[in-house]
Amino acid sequence: MVPEHEALGRQLPLWSGLPFVGILLSIAVIPMIAPIFWHHHFPKVSIAWSLVLAVPFVIAYRGEAVYQLSHIVLADYIPFLILIGGLFIVSGGIYLKGTLVGKPVINTAMLLIGTVLASWMGTTGAAMLLIRPVIRANKARRYKVHTIVFFIFLVANIGGTLTPLGDPPLFLGFLKGVPFFWTLHLWPQMLMAAVPLLVIYYVLDTILARKEKFSQQSDSTGQEKLAVHGWHNFLLLLGVVGAVLMSGSLDLGSYSLFGIHFTYQSTLRDILIVILALVSLATTKKEHRAANDFGWAPIREVAILFFGIFITIVAPLSILRAGINGSGAFLINAVDTPARFFWASGGLSSFLDNAPTYLTFFNLALGNLGINTSDVTAILNSQLHHPAAAQFVRDLTAVSTGSVFMGAMTYIGNAPNFMVRSIAEESKIAMPSFFGYMIWSVGILIPIFIMISIISYVF
Repeated sequence: MVPEHEALGRQLPLWSGLPFVGILLSIAVIPMIAPIFWHHHFPKVSIAWSLVLAVPFVIAYRGEAVYQLSHIVLADYIPFLILIGGLFIVSGGIYLKGTLVGKPVINTAMLLIGTVLASWMGTTGAAMLLIRPVIRANKARRYKVHTIVFFIFLVANIGGTLTPLGDPPLFLGFLKGVPFFWTLHLWPQMLMAAVPLLVIYYVLDTILARKEKFSQQSDSTGQEKLAVHGWHNFLLLLGVVGAVLMSGSLDLGSYSLFGIHFTYQSTLRDILIVILALVSLATTKKEHRAANDFGWAPIREVAILFFGIFITIVAPLSILRAGINGSGAFLINAVDTPARFFWASGGLSSFLDNAPTYLTFFNLALGNLGINTSDVTAILNSQLHHPAAAQFVRDLTAVSTGSVFMGAMTYIGNAPNFMVRSIAEESKIAMPSFFGYMIWSVGILIPIFIMISIISYVF
C-alpha cells in the first residue's frame, strides 16, 4: 500500500510547480524593473504566491494538503529560521575592530579562512561571522561586488563540504547512516573547486586593485591595532554548532503535534539556539553591534521571502519524493552514473532545497545498486564487503558534492547566499540582480564543475 504522503507526489502534475517558478521569477525580475515597488511590497509578493499555491492545493487535496503545508512550516521553515536567525544574531555580536585593509592578499586570506571554517561551523555560521569584516576591509575599495560573489561561492557553499556540520544535505546524510568523518573523503573535489576559485579571485582582485590604484591609497591610511570585541559570542557560536550536532547524535524519542512527527532532540536544539541568541542580545554591548552595522533588515527579508519559497516548494518536492512514480520520472530515470548524479543533484539544488534533493538521489543510488539503508554505515566504514560498494561510494560522492557545490549557482541555492547579499546591500554595495549573479556563477563555476565532473566521475 502506498503511503498517503507519497501518493500525493504521484498525483501532482508538473504544472503544480508553477507558483514556485513564479516566486523565483519575482525575486529575479521585479527588483530589476521596479526596485522601489519591490522594496516596499516584497512581503505582499511572497504572500501572494503562497496563496496561489495553497488555496487550490487545499481545495483539491484537503486534509493531506493542510498536513503538507503545516509540516513544511512547523518541521522545516521554523527550524530553518531559528538556525539562521541564531547564527545571524550571535555572529553579529562579534566585532573585529582595527585596520584590516582589503588588499588582494588580505581578501584572499579571508576567503581562505572562511572556506576552512565553513566545514566546522557551517556555511551560515562562517558566512555570518566573516561577511561584515570583509565588507569593512573593502570599504575604501571602488570594486567590491566580485569579493562578495566569490565569498558566496567559497564561504557560503563550497567550504561546507568536509563535515556534516558544513551544509544541511551532508547533515541529512549523517542522520541516514553516513559516518561523521566519511565526508573528509570529499577533500579532492573540494580542492578542485576551491583552489581555482581562490587563484581566479586573487588575480581578478589584483587587476582591479591596480586599476583603482588602491594599494597606494591604502598605504597612507592610519593603522589601528586589531582587537576582537564581543569575544564571548564565539562560545555562543560553538554552542549553536554543538546543539546542531547534538540533534543528530542523540535519540531522545519522538512526539506528534497536529499529526506532525517531531523528535525531542530537534526541539531541544531549537530551544537551545533561541536561548543562545537571547543571551547574545543581552550580553553584547549595543555599541559593538552598532559598530558592526548590525541590523534586522537582512534576516527580515530572508524570513519573508523564504516563507513564500517554502510554501510554494511543497509541490515540486512532493513530485521529487515520488521518484519514478511521479511526473518527474523522466529525470529520475535518466540518473544512473556518477556524473549524472552530480549534475542532477546539483542542478536541482541550485533552485530547490538541497537537503531533500540530496535525500532523493541518496535513496536512488541505494535503490539502483540494491543496497539496504541499514548497510550504509558498514559499507562506508569498509566493514561490509558488498559487490556494489565502490560504485555506491562514487555515486554518494557525486550526490554530496553536487548538492553542496551547486548551491552557489543562485542566490536561493543556499540560505546564507541570500543573507550575504542582503547584508552587502545594506552596506550600500550594489549587488547583481538574480540573473546578474548567475552570469558570474555560470561563467566561473560551470567550467570548474565540468572539470570536476570529468576528472572525478567520468574517468
